[in-house]
Amino acid sequence: MLPRRPLAWPAWLLRGAPGAAGSWGRPVGPLARRGCCSAPGTPEVPLTRERYPVRRLPFSTVSKQDLAAFERIVPGGVVTDPEALQAPNVDWLRTLRGEDGRPPWAWLSRAPVLAQHCCLGGPRQMTLSACPTKWDLEPLPQEHRAGCSKVLLRPRTSEEVSHILRHCHERNLAVNPQGGNTGMVGGSVPVFDEIILSTARMNRVLSFHSVSGILVCQAGCVLEELSRYVEERDFIMPLDLGAKGSCHIGGNVATNAGGLRFLRYGSLHGTVLGLEVVLADGTVLDCLTSLRKDNTGYDLKQLFIGSEGTLGIITTVSILCPPKPRAVNVAFLVTCVPPACGPGSPRPARLPHPALRTPGCPGFAEVLQTFSTCKGMLGEILSAFEFMDAVCMQLVGRHLHLASPVQESPFYVLIETSGSNAGHDAEKLGHFLEHALGSGLVTDGTMATDQRKVKMLWALRERITEALSRDGYVYKYDLSLPVERLYDIVTDLRARLGPHAKHVVGYGHLGDGNLHLNVTAEAFSPSLLAALEPHVYEWTAGQQGSVSAEHGVGFRKRDVLGYSKPPGALQLMQQLKALLDPKGILNPYKTLPSQA
Repeated sequence: MLPRRPLAWPAWLLRGAPGAAGSWGRPVGPLARRGCCSAPGTPEVPLTRERYPVRRLPFSTVSKQDLAAFERIVPGGVVTDPEALQAPNVDWLRTLRGEDGRPPWAWLSRAPVLAQHCCLGGPRQMTLSACPTKWDLEPLPQEHRAGCSKVLLRPRTSEEVSHILRHCHERNLAVNPQGGNTGMVGGSVPVFDEIILSTARMNRVLSFHSVSGILVCQAGCVLEELSRYVEERDFIMPLDLGAKGSCHIGGNVATNAGGLRFLRYGSLHGTVLGLEVVLADGTVLDCLTSLRKDNTGYDLKQLFIGSEGTLGIITTVSILCPPKPRAVNVAFLVTCVPPACGPGSPRPARLPHPALRTPGCPGFAEVLQTFSTCKGMLGEILSAFEFMDAVCMQLVGRHLHLASPVQESPFYVLIETSGSNAGHDAEKLGHFLEHALGSGLVTDGTMATDQRKVKMLWALRERITEALSRDGYVYKYDLSLPVERLYDIVTDLRARLGPHAKHVVGYGHLGDGNLHLNVTAEAFSPSLLAALEPHVYEWTAGQQGSVSAEHGVGFRKRDVLGYSKPPGALQLMQQLKALLDPKGILNPYKTLPSQA
């Protein structure tokens, strides 16, 4: 047992987190978490094809007979009301919206349907198997055909998912799997009129082992509800996300979500023990093992982790949950402020802070040094190391009215420790903070140990996305970069975009080398997009980085995979898709390049 000694921490470390009760204490509902605006007059989300060059593939369209078949498979789980379908057709960022990709005359007879295939894809040889069936001669009523996907299915079991996919495979109907619809890259919403298959009603916990910590649950369980379930049993989920109040565990696995606990517990490729997946033809693939070790041939579940529903639909998950830490500490710190940014220097009236405009980004070197020191001194109890820049903090204050608990600075860091011995953890954290303060790495900060104050400090980091969504149209990039170059792209873009962007901000998981780069503008601008892309991807590729660190590929990034994957890898991905989904009905237009 380590010797205990009195801790002489500076007074600022012991003061509480900010107490703006009205803003800190307000419960955050699903709508607020997602940054959505439900106010009257919200602009209509443009159709995806109006903003992106995409053509509908020659899938069949849903008929009355299809609806009758679905009603037999999932009684009471077939949604066709256009009003109820509006939200599932729009992505979290309100920038993508599906539509019926067929021209109005295509509903009248088979001949125009064939003509449509030619007009969309150019002249091509049509085979009998590619032609629409007789059911296409009986179109749905007009009220079910306007503007977006017409059908949402809500199965409760893997068997129902299997029957749905078997029917869709036979009929060549495209299917869009959807969980909580919190994705950032358009992977969970239809592009045209794909059938939306929601896992929302597949929300049962099937088993939990209190010794091993292995949880088996259906794919539609909400992450926050699972967290509460396992915490009541002295365990925690191995991942934590800002969207935890809405996202589904199946969607987390399908996108290989990272999140706030990645530094401590690693990726889902390591914590997911088994999966049950329904393939495109309705085959149920049972790889639902709960074994920590299984070295019998190919580890097939890994194919579906991060596949975004393009290879199969995840219906059940077996996942390893770590023991719940007995002691959690959070410190919110200001790293050393360079002289040009000190308290005596003039403060501008507008964002961003002047120091952040200069090449070399004064202050970020101190963030890196703080991280290096933190890793060395905190070791096994370090569970998170997050950073955010000054613009993030100001936007959180401006739009969400969350007050900063520390002095202004170009950068802020949030450090979390978690362990089994409160005294041991406090002593280690105390040593680190004393060293950081004494060496000048840290100049201000606040610390929290009780749950309420811990949540208050985490809110400053977790709600940045919400604040950005209220600042205007947001261009989002989720990049993986060498930590020493992590912030350089932010300063590069500020110089490149100048007044054409409202704000350029950077924050993220420094411990994982994951930067969330965000650019806000008053409205969508094709010229601003052209200035951002492909420049951001080319810059990232030049650093041997990844164009998607944790958000996935989805629809938005499918054609930029070449910046992170060699041609041979892309070809093999296409071959796997063709093997498991030869008709391409599962989440089309997503993940894989349109032309490989």
